[in-house]
Amino acid sequence: MNFKRVGLAALAAWVLYLALGFLVHGVMLADMWASLQSEGVARGSVNADAIMPLGFALALPGMLAFAYTYAKGYEGGPGLQEGLRFGVLVGLMLVAFGLTWNYVTFPLPLQYLTSTAAATVIEFAAIGMLVGLIYKHHPVARR
Repeated sequence: MNFKRVGLAALAAWVLYLALGFLVHGVMLADMWASLQSEGVARGSVNADAIMPLGFALALPGMLAFAYTYAKGYEGGPGLQEGLRFGVLVGLMLVAFGLTWNYVTFPLPLQYLTSTAAATVIEFAAIGMLVGLIYKHHPVARR
């Protein structure tokens, strides 16, 4: 395993994660989040903005774990395809173990589950493809 490429892939994935998060949740789903805030289900923007740096900071070790796990499970195929497959699987796990239970536990509308579930799988598919392209497994030369 090449730890330098894992680190570079994780850093790039973290930047993409933040950019996609803004695009999806800050722009495309902004109306849904505004509705949840007005209903008192989600934090208001003042409260959320105050703790958002924590989310940004914790996403970096999350992306390190993502890139490391990708590298450990790499099967030798094209990075783009391997990354897509890996990202979709991680996205589905996050939906099944995280978002679905948020929906079950908190008074969230079904639109929250469907919109954020689709966004999560798509976001992690893109992140996986980026990691796959950057990691580019190079087999050790044999003598």
